[in-house]
Amino acid sequence: MFYPPDQFPFIAMLEQNWSVIHDEYSRLAATDFMAWPERQLYNKGWEVFGLYAWGRRIDKNCRLCPETARIVESIPGMVTAGFSQLAPEAHIQPHVGYTTAVLRCHLGIEVPEGCSLRVGSETRNWQTGRCFIFDDTIEHEAWNRSEAHRTVLLLDIKRPDSNSPIGIPSAVANQLEAMTTGPK
Repeated sequence: MFYPPDQFPFIAMLEQNWSVIHDEYSRLAATDFMAWPERQLYNKGWEVFGLYAWGRRIDKNCRLCPETARIVESIPGMVTAGFSQLAPEAHIQPHVGYTTAVLRCHLGIEVPEGCSLRVGSETRNWQTGRCFIFDDTIEHEAWNRSEAHRTVLLLDIKRPDSNSPIGIPSAVANQLEAMTTGPK
Protein backbone atom coordinates (compact mmCIF):
# COMPACT_ATOMS: atom_id res chain seq x y z
CA MET A 1 0.00 0.00 0.00
CA PHE A 2 1.38 3.36 -1.05
CA TYR A 3 0.63 6.48 0.98
CA PRO A 4 0.01 9.99 -0.39
CA PRO A 5 3.31 11.89 0.04
CA ASP A 6 1.48 15.06 1.11
CA GLN A 7 0.64 13.30 4.40
CA PHE A 8 4.33 13.56 5.37
CA PRO A 9 5.78 17.08 5.72
CA PHE A 10 9.40 15.89 5.40
CA ILE A 11 8.84 14.71 1.80
CA ALA A 12 8.97 18.26 0.37
CA MET A 13 12.25 18.90 2.22
CA LEU A 14 13.78 15.66 0.88
CA GLU A 15 12.76 16.43 -2.69
CA GLN A 16 14.06 20.00 -2.40
CA ASN A 17 17.44 18.62 -1.27
CA TRP A 18 17.70 15.96 -3.98
CA SER A 19 20.66 17.63 -5.71
CA VAL A 20 22.67 17.89 -2.46
CA ILE A 21 21.97 14.22 -1.69
CA HIS A 22 22.79 13.19 -5.28
CA ASP A 23 26.10 15.09 -5.19
CA GLU A 24 27.22 13.24 -2.07
CA TYR A 25 26.03 9.90 -3.46
CA SER A 26 27.98 10.49 -6.69
CA ARG A 27 31.24 10.85 -4.74
CA LEU A 28 30.94 7.39 -3.18
CA ALA A 29 33.07 4.57 -4.53
CA ALA A 30 31.63 1.20 -5.51
CA THR A 31 33.67 -0.30 -2.65
CA ASP A 32 31.74 1.85 -0.15
CA PHE A 33 28.64 -0.29 -0.78
CA MET A 34 27.97 -3.74 0.65
CA ALA A 35 25.70 -6.54 -0.50
CA TRP A 36 22.34 -6.73 1.25
CA PRO A 37 22.70 -9.73 3.62
CA GLU A 38 19.48 -11.54 2.71
CA ARG A 39 20.84 -12.88 -0.56
CA GLN A 40 17.94 -15.29 -1.02
CA LEU A 41 15.79 -12.25 -1.90
CA TYR A 42 17.60 -11.18 -5.07
CA ASN A 43 19.21 -12.64 -8.15
CA LYS A 44 22.18 -10.22 -8.19
CA GLY A 45 23.35 -6.72 -7.45
CA TRP A 46 21.46 -5.31 -4.45
CA GLU A 47 23.92 -3.18 -2.52
CA VAL A 48 23.50 -0.66 0.25
CA PHE A 49 25.38 2.19 1.87
CA GLY A 50 23.90 2.82 5.30
CA LEU A 51 23.87 6.06 7.26
CA TYR A 52 21.50 4.86 9.99
CA ALA A 53 20.42 1.27 10.55
CA TRP A 54 17.55 0.56 12.91
CA GLY A 55 18.31 3.60 15.05
CA ARG A 56 22.09 3.21 15.05
CA ARG A 57 24.29 5.83 13.40
CA ILE A 58 27.03 4.53 11.11
CA ASP A 59 29.61 7.21 11.87
CA LYS A 60 32.12 6.43 9.12
CA ASN A 61 29.43 6.61 6.42
CA CYS A 62 27.83 9.74 7.87
CA ARG A 63 31.24 11.44 7.64
CA LEU A 64 31.37 10.56 3.92
CA CYS A 65 27.91 12.10 3.36
CA PRO A 66 27.62 14.84 6.01
CA GLU A 67 24.88 16.88 4.34
CA THR A 68 22.76 13.82 3.62
CA ALA A 69 23.23 12.72 7.23
CA ARG A 70 22.16 16.18 8.45
CA ILE A 71 19.08 16.06 6.22
CA VAL A 72 17.92 12.61 7.32
CA GLU A 73 18.65 13.39 10.98
CA SER A 74 16.12 16.24 10.73
CA ILE A 75 13.28 13.83 9.86
CA PRO A 76 11.11 13.03 12.88
CA GLY A 77 10.95 9.30 13.59
CA MET A 78 13.72 8.30 11.16
CA VAL A 79 15.22 4.95 12.19
CA THR A 80 16.96 3.80 8.98
CA ALA A 81 18.53 5.78 6.14
CA GLY A 82 20.94 4.92 3.36
CA PHE A 83 21.43 4.43 -0.35
CA SER A 84 19.99 1.31 -1.95
CA GLN A 85 21.45 0.40 -5.33
CA LEU A 86 20.01 -2.16 -7.72
CA ALA A 87 22.21 -3.43 -10.56
CA PRO A 88 21.06 -3.64 -14.18
CA GLU A 89 18.66 -6.55 -14.77
CA ALA A 90 18.41 -7.23 -11.02
CA HIS A 91 15.20 -8.41 -9.36
CA ILE A 92 14.33 -8.40 -5.66
CA GLN A 93 11.91 -11.27 -5.10
CA PRO A 94 8.49 -10.79 -3.47
CA HIS A 95 8.94 -10.45 0.29
CA VAL A 96 7.55 -8.63 3.32
CA GLY A 97 9.22 -6.29 5.82
CA TYR A 98 10.13 -7.04 9.42
CA THR A 99 7.84 -4.80 11.44
CA THR A 100 4.60 -2.87 11.34
CA ALA A 101 6.30 -0.14 13.40
CA VAL A 102 7.72 1.70 10.36
CA LEU A 103 6.83 2.92 6.90
CA ARG A 104 9.40 2.95 4.11
CA CYS A 105 10.26 5.99 1.99
CA HIS A 106 12.26 5.99 -1.25
CA LEU A 107 13.72 9.13 -2.84
CA GLY A 108 14.82 8.47 -6.42
CA ILE A 109 18.52 9.41 -6.75
CA GLU A 110 19.42 7.87 -10.12
CA VAL A 111 16.52 6.17 -11.85
CA PRO A 112 16.78 4.89 -15.42
CA GLU A 113 13.69 3.82 -17.37
CA GLY A 114 12.47 0.32 -16.54
CA CYS A 115 12.75 0.44 -12.74
CA SER A 116 9.63 -0.40 -10.77
CA LEU A 117 8.33 -1.38 -7.36
CA ARG A 118 5.22 -3.48 -6.75
CA VAL A 119 3.52 -3.20 -3.37
CA GLY A 120 0.48 -5.46 -3.08
CA SER A 121 -1.37 -5.17 -6.38
CA GLU A 122 -0.02 -1.71 -7.30
CA THR A 123 3.15 -1.11 -9.32
CA ARG A 124 4.89 2.26 -9.57
CA ASN A 125 7.98 3.49 -11.36
CA TRP A 126 10.58 5.41 -9.40
CA GLN A 127 11.25 8.97 -10.52
CA THR A 128 14.49 10.85 -10.03
CA GLY A 129 14.10 13.48 -7.31
CA ARG A 130 10.68 12.22 -6.19
CA CYS A 131 9.57 10.24 -3.14
CA PHE A 132 7.04 7.62 -2.39
CA ILE A 133 6.08 6.01 0.90
CA PHE A 134 4.78 2.50 1.33
CA ASP A 135 4.02 -0.17 3.89
CA ASP A 136 6.74 -2.76 3.40
CA THR A 137 4.90 -5.36 5.52
CA ILE A 138 2.72 -5.81 2.45
CA GLU A 139 4.30 -8.14 -0.11
CA HIS A 140 6.52 -6.15 -2.44
CA GLU A 141 9.19 -6.70 -5.06
CA ALA A 142 11.49 -4.50 -7.13
CA TRP A 143 13.19 -4.79 -10.47
CA ASN A 144 15.62 -2.90 -12.65
CA ARG A 145 15.02 -3.78 -16.28
CA SER A 146 17.57 -1.26 -17.54
CA GLU A 147 21.27 -1.33 -18.37
CA ALA A 148 22.20 1.16 -15.61
CA HIS A 149 22.12 1.13 -11.80
CA ARG A 150 19.01 2.31 -9.98
CA THR A 151 19.68 4.14 -6.71
CA VAL A 152 17.27 5.43 -4.10
CA LEU A 153 17.70 6.99 -0.69
CA LEU A 154 15.84 4.51 1.50
CA LEU A 155 14.38 5.59 4.84
CA ASP A 156 12.34 3.85 7.50
CA ILE A 157 10.14 6.20 9.49
CA LYS A 158 8.33 5.28 12.70
CA ARG A 159 4.60 5.06 12.10
CA PRO A 160 2.89 7.72 14.14
CA ASP A 161 0.05 5.29 14.96
CA SER A 162 2.15 2.27 16.02
CA ASN A 163 3.48 1.05 19.34
CA SER A 164 4.92 -2.13 17.80
CA PRO A 165 8.53 -2.97 18.63
CA ILE A 166 11.06 -2.68 15.85
CA GLY A 167 12.50 -6.15 15.26
CA ILE A 168 14.98 -7.31 12.63
CA PRO A 169 16.16 -10.74 11.49
CA SER A 170 19.41 -12.09 12.94
CA ALA A 171 21.30 -11.97 9.60
CA VAL A 172 20.58 -8.26 9.33
CA ALA A 173 21.30 -7.68 13.03
CA ASN A 174 24.70 -9.40 12.72
CA GLN A 175 25.68 -7.29 9.72
CA LEU A 176 24.45 -4.16 11.49
CA GLU A 177 26.58 -5.00 14.49
CA ALA A 178 29.66 -5.39 12.27
CA MET A 179 28.96 -2.07 10.50
CA THR A 180 28.43 -0.02 13.65
CA THR A 181 31.15 -1.44 15.90
CA GLY A 182 33.98 -1.48 13.36
CA PRO A 183 36.62 1.28 12.99
CA LYS A 184 35.10 4.73 13.27
